[in-house]
Amino acid sequence: MKVRRTIDIEIPSLGERIRRAREADRRSLAEICRQIPMTTMNWYKIEAEETKALPIETLRRIEEVLGVNFSINLDE
Repeated sequence: MKVRRTIDIEIPSLGERIRRAREADRRSLAEICRQIPMTTMNWYKIEAEETKALPIETLRRIEEVLGVNFSINLDE
């Protein structure tokens, strides 16, 4: 049996931090998105913080593909 816990936390300027990490990467956005996988439109929504919530799994995949760590810990 599974027990689910959902936590929402506000991370100021996360979209901006993701944008800067992407811009520091020499690959195209299309190439980065293929490796996640996600659409470029979705990526731009994340950078603009137009997404209601970013799943932690997606954030971890972004970190992995870009080779960065945004130091976001959801453990209590």
